[in-house]
Amino acid sequence: MKVKARHHLRNDARKKILDELKSIFGSEIEQFFVDKKFEIAETDEYDFILVDGEPILFMLGEKPFPTIRGALKFKPKRKRVIVDMGAVKFVSKGADIMCPGIIDADTEIQKGDLVIVADEVHGKPLAIGRALISGEEMMGDKGKAIKSIHYVGDRMWKFEVSETSLNI
Repeated sequence: MKVKARHHLRNDARKKILDELKSIFGSEIEQFFVDKKFEIAETDEYDFILVDGEPILFMLGEKPFPTIRGALKFKPKRKRVIVDMGAVKFVSKGADIMCPGIIDADTEIQKGDLVIVADEVHGKPLAIGRALISGEEMMGDKGKAIKSIHYVGDRMWKFEVSETSLNI
């Protein structure tokens, strides 16, 4: 990914991002961001929100959502889908998530929502994806439930920040 620009976010832009995150994950998420420095890194693929220099969020259009690193940091309880251990190796390589591999899903998830996919044993985030069906429908016997967007080991996962540049 090529970085086009990097700059600090104004307070109003920061507030807008935090308000959006609170509407998705609840007000408890706000405590993670207290006294943190926000920057935006614009790339040729996504815009990343750097929180104290780490790519914790990325923007899909106007909507912020945690990267896997972000989900690992603040462990959101909403918008989560849990997969069985048989699905982990496939999800970790970027595969879309199929209904038979899902053992639990947030029933508030609607078709089109961004979701965090985690494993059943440790609850660690493995991927970020877009729901193709509602959370209630995800625990079915067949079909694709989530389109993978970002997974452990991909370019977004490897995205690193230094003081002078951003690289992957």
